[in-house]
Amino acid sequence: MSADITARAEVTVPATDVTTTEPAPPTRRRRIRPAAVLTPLGSLGAAIGIWYAASYLLLSPARRFLVPPPDQVLTVSFLDWTHLEPMLRALWLTAQVALVGLLIASALGVTVAVLMSRARWLERSLYPYAVILQTVPILAIVPLIGLWFGFGFTSRVVVCVLIALFPMIANTLFGIQSVDRTHHDLFTLQRASRWARLRKLELPAALPSIFTGLRTSSGLSVIGAIVGDMFFKQGEPGIGTLLDVYRSRLQSEDLFAAIILASLFGVAVFALFTLIARLAVGSWHASADRP
Repeated sequence: MSADITARAEVTVPATDVTTTEPAPPTRRRRIRPAAVLTPLGSLGAAIGIWYAASYLLLSPARRFLVPPPDQVLTVSFLDWTHLEPMLRALWLTAQVALVGLLIASALGVTVAVLMSRARWLERSLYPYAVILQTVPILAIVPLIGLWFGFGFTSRVVVCVLIALFPMIANTLFGIQSVDRTHHDLFTLQRASRWARLRKLELPAALPSIFTGLRTSSGLSVIGAIVGDMFFKQGEPGIGTLLDVYRSRLQSEDLFAAIILASLFGVAVFALFTLIARLAVGSWHASADRP
């Protein structure tokens, strides 16, 4: 009995050289859900239906020129090149104004925010003026802008900068000041300089906030360009100038077409900077997972 037990104890299980490898995590693929397409199409159809109802049910034929139906806007303005061509040319000028104003506002806003993050006294000194710049009605200072910079392209750019500047300052400063304290401690242990800390830690960590401000400022820059077109009419007309002309002449179809073009341009600019933000931030931030 004891010998049998000893013999069993001496039996060793042969070791098998088996290496277990964990399966690689599946690659996440973005799938376009039907709801992501059907929902915007449904809201677009509902908006067109409300538009038709307002034209044919709420207005008499004598007053229908106030809200012309969509098919009339399409045939009179969009499908007639003599009406569409000046709108596209004016929209191109407005796009140039908006782009230049956005670039200046972005560079200036990031620079001011970085300076304020370097010294508390600079933040206390400059931030109130940035808030005042945001709250002052832009229409109240338009005459001064015209007197100082003329009534052409430069004044339109200045209006864009004034409108689009504050979101860049506020979001960039928030992103820089929201860096995790433990990350700062790691840079302190490595005895990193302030420039290295800014370049390698604070600005990369603030990228999501910077791009949030950039998306907001892009829409505001388009609005500023249109407002500038309405008040500074020297030189070639922008889309805002045409809006004012169509309103005064009661060209309702062209007025609605110009409004649609300006709105589509604003949406396109916002979508462009949303795509740039997703490519720049990558997959390391939660905002990259949003549709």
